[in-house]
Amino acid sequence: MTEPTTQLIYRISDLHATERPRERLVALGPQALSNAELLAILLRVGVQGENAVQMGQRLLNKFKGLSGIHRTPIEELIQEHGLGAAKAAQIKAAIELGRRLTLESPKERPTINSPGDAAALVEYEMSALEQEHLRVLLLDTRNHVMDIVEVYRGSVNSSQVRVGEIFKAAVRRGSTALIIVHNHPSGDPTPSPDDVTVTRAIVQAGKLLDVEVIDHLVIGQGKWVSLKEQGLGFG
Repeated sequence: MTEPTTQLIYRISDLHATERPRERLVALGPQALSNAELLAILLRVGVQGENAVQMGQRLLNKFKGLSGIHRTPIEELIQEHGLGAAKAAQIKAAIELGRRLTLESPKERPTINSPGDAAALVEYEMSALEQEHLRVLLLDTRNHVMDIVEVYRGSVNSSQVRVGEIFKAAVRRGSTALIIVHNHPSGDPTPSPDDVTVTRAIVQAGKLLDVEVIDHLVIGQGKWVSLKEQGLGFG
């Protein structure tokens, strides 16, 4: 007796109507969909033997969630089975739009009340970076985060960091305060002598420009250090 042929479902249209992400989004709203289903809407079609939802879940598993996909270089995503340049670009664009949305409305912007609040915004992503990145959190008068701007990529030391670059975005955006954040790829967040020297110079420049430097955080693997709490560079 001949075995029945099992159809390999790898297109959204092959799924039952009640299981299709797009139809579920229209009927129930985007908040009802899982991350894998939302990715499936962008992917539209999977690969042989793997539908778009399964493919979305595979990407989430491999890159450890949306944050992992966000920080993965697009060149690496393009190489992933079933993606290619167009789909990788769509996913990157969608995640970036979501990130910008959280900073767009003053009522929805994160508020910084402690070093831990600032660390929570960047720690997950920056702890996994393979080289040093220096970013600036721009704050308004109520300590709402206006934007997070990357200023340097590479070694953060007193001979390379130009203090003017730290304040360029703050002055342009009318930010009244900022927090500096950079990571140590070694995983050890202990501030180096250069970190302290750079901090001292930035704090002094902030006083001249009337932009308060609230803190400088060093992000390590699973932990972080506040230079202000340590009394380093803020004397």
